Amino acid sequence: MSSRKGRTLQRLLEEWSEGPLRESLARLPERREVFALDSGIPIERLYTPLDVEGIDYASALGFPGRDPFTRGVQPTMYRSRLWTMRQYSGFGDARETNRRLHYLLAQGQTGMSIAFDLPTQMGYDSDHALAQGEVGRVGVAIDTLDDMQRLLDGLPLERVSTSMTINATAAILLALYVAVARSRGVPLDRLSGTVQNDVLKEYVARGTYIYPPAASLRIISDVLAFCRASLPRWNAISVSGYHIREAGSTAVQEVAFTFANGIAYLEAARAASLPVEEIAGQISFFFNAHRFHAQTGGSTLTAQQPENNIARVSVQALAAVLGGAQSLHTNGMDEALGLPTEKAATIALRTQQILAYESGVADTVDPLGGSYALESLTGAIEAKVGSYLQAIDRLGGTVRAIEAGYQQREIQEAAYRHQQAVERQEAVIVGVNRFGDEGRPADEPPLPIQRIDPRLEEEQRARLAAFRQGRDAAGAAAALDAVERAARGRDNLLPPILGAVEARATLGEIADRLRAVFGVYRPTASV
Repeated sequence: MSSRKGRTLQRLLEEWSEGPLRESLARLPERREVFALDSGIPIERLYTPLDVEGIDYASALGFPGRDPFTRGVQPTMYRSRLWTMRQYSGFGDARETNRRLHYLLAQGQTGMSIAFDLPTQMGYDSDHALAQGEVGRVGVAIDTLDDMQRLLDGLPLERVSTSMTINATAAILLALYVAVARSRGVPLDRLSGTVQNDVLKEYVARGTYIYPPAASLRIISDVLAFCRASLPRWNAISVSGYHIREAGSTAVQEVAFTFANGIAYLEAARAASLPVEEIAGQISFFFNAHRFHAQTGGSTLTAQQPENNIARVSVQALAAVLGGAQSLHTNGMDEALGLPTEKAATIALRTQQILAYESGVADTVDPLGGSYALESLTGAIEAKVGSYLQAIDRLGGTVRAIEAGYQQREIQEAAYRHQQAVERQEAVIVGVNRFGDEGRPADEPPLPIQRIDPRLEEEQRARLAAFRQGRDAAGAAAALDAVERAARGRDNLLPPILGAVEARATLGEIADRLRAVFGVYRPTASV
């Protein structure tokens, strides 16, 4: 903007402030004195070109498909290809989850996303003492190659991408997936998908870690190297801000800590002599509704008046699409109560389809690009993210900051501030702290929730026992020895892990061999 136009606009703004605005405020004061994002960034009453004077269009926004990719990673974005609609699925045993995946694909889902139960995430077989009561509860139970075969039965692996939310045992689950593909004769260069494989955020926010950070970074680097050599269409890491936000962080913390983790993975790859310019293309990002995958906010869903969650998810899904998400999961309305039922998952998928085919939001590239409010707020967020990254650098980098509890404390404090705001009704949660169920019929039936058959755990353990009984025990033991030798040395772990699953070693047996070498991580308490 020229200086003359800027002065003219400033004068007009002042006239508006002294005239219509002053008169309006005298008649009708604003709802509160201060409006701000949860990160503390103030939200101004009005944004004009004066708020973005310092932004250079070419360097800050540019054009879609070109650096800096602010307006989209592809030149035509959704006009050519819609985002991948990927509903998170996984419960009970492999056959139950397989049926849900087939159902969702038949309903128009365009990618698969698989959730695993806690024993699978923590590297325990279903018959381990620590697995008792958890088998199949928050995801699908996968112990063996046979389980993975059942999970993927009849699914077109060469045509549909698969995202697996798995971290500490990501290398083992990836090997199981590859083993299934090889058994079917599917060329590995036809496989596309993602393993989350983001263990650093587990130390910060989620808790499903096994090994100490240095060992985890070694395994992650091995996955990166394996995917570079053998799986060119596979994302070896999905660096995940989503779980950081779900733990209570602000939006600024979500972006800052996610980028810090991404930097740490690239540094680990470089230390392992991997060419960063090549492997960076196989790293994706996963945010709480903003190449990246987005998911609507699970922590924003309420058990009270769960039907309201349909509206919440719709707003968040729209935000993700306006932000240029390449892949999107929309939460079921019942996920504050349990895993989504088939009906809830279908409504969530239909929400995406209505956005894609009815709203018109996909018909132009980056419709909000250049918005005075959004660009100004984006600049403020970037500045605060930069401050966090500098603070982490001063602590010695991401891993040392995690070990010192820095990120954990920042998230805990943000979550505490938010809860205080909810309790004071400064932050309104419809149906929770305002607009409750007063007057609602007492005999209204509750929302149906997904139930896990209590017999499932016993049946899964019986299948596991039969699997062990029917295998070549000596061959499995030899393959496990090879995994342990690789862990004690410097060889890439993926080939021996793949050999072990094909020799019918179980997930828990492989994880135990790695525990024997790497140990387990015991965090320092952070309050």
